[in-house]
Amino acid sequence: MLPILAITMGDPAGIGPEIIVKALQDKEVYAKCRPLVTGDAAVMERAVRLLGVPMRVRAVEDVSEAKFEYGSIDVYDLHNVDMNRIEFGRVSAEAGNAAFEAIHTAIDLAMKGEVDGTVTAPINKEALNLAGHHFSGHTEIYAHFTGTKKYAMLLADENLRVIHVTTHVPLREACDLVKKDRIMAVVQLLDDACRQFGVENPRIGVAGLNPHSSDGGLFGWEEEREIIPAVRELKEKGFNVEGPVPPDTLFSKAKGGQYDGCVAMYHDQGHIPFKVVGFNWNNETKKMESVKGVNITLGLPIIRVSVDHGTAFDVAGKGIASPDAMLLSIDYAARMAENRKKGAGR
Repeated sequence: MLPILAITMGDPAGIGPEIIVKALQDKEVYAKCRPLVTGDAAVMERAVRLLGVPMRVRAVEDVSEAKFEYGSIDVYDLHNVDMNRIEFGRVSAEAGNAAFEAIHTAIDLAMKGEVDGTVTAPINKEALNLAGHHFSGHTEIYAHFTGTKKYAMLLADENLRVIHVTTHVPLREACDLVKKDRIMAVVQLLDDACRQFGVENPRIGVAGLNPHSSDGGLFGWEEEREIIPAVRELKEKGFNVEGPVPPDTLFSKAKGGQYDGCVAMYHDQGHIPFKVVGFNWNNETKKMESVKGVNITLGLPIIRVSVDHGTAFDVAGKGIASPDAMLLSIDYAARMAENRKKGAGR
């Protein structure tokens, strides 16, 4: 049987429902998985009307009621949105709460084993907090409700897969958090994830923190004291890892296929090259022609894959949002679910 994926609707005032409908118009999705949207059926019906597509929304109260038929969108209906109070592009507590409950429901279904993985559409953090849910994002919500203490963010798009030693902290703090144990932990998470994607012996490149990976200590000491010892011990444990690789060459090598995964030391070191590859701005139309790439939370007991873009309130309700990242997220989640069933990973 194909894996069942719970797809959260995201913020109902954003592009989440729209890109979900667009993605589920692709017949190939139903050849990879059985998709089930968690959220409000009325929100999804509005997205279908907006796009004018020949699809229907089918509200269900239990996973067992879903039909998973192409042309019909199964929605685990939470009945939690007053459509008169939701406006495209407007931050509100109502929208934030609806998005949160869609996420919480998907997590609960996955933890119970009723679905095989989860895919998340974008949320608005301000709306989330206005609703009284004080989390900084999806990752923290998942960590809280799964009881996970050690986790990491992985960005993925074709050959380029990037995991981070540090993420949402000031840059001054990030440098102090580059430690041997943390580097080893994220490499092991990345190796396990690559195996779940079907890569048998992942080749992993570890970035340096400083320019030119410090040039033998000329520009910093973190490579000698933390990164090199981590790489050395990982090799002794049998991991196919190299580093520290100068950051200004690591990602281009990975894009070309030299590495199956990269370890970035801080948020922007990994995000900037990733988004240069996956986000394509058209200056004539003044919009993104394509927005690719997914965000995978590693270390969780369940699968969570997300689009790596926001709610795009500026284009919400216009029917022009790209479903590229949602399609890629569904593909990754389906592959991870299938390979988990086969016991892939260390």
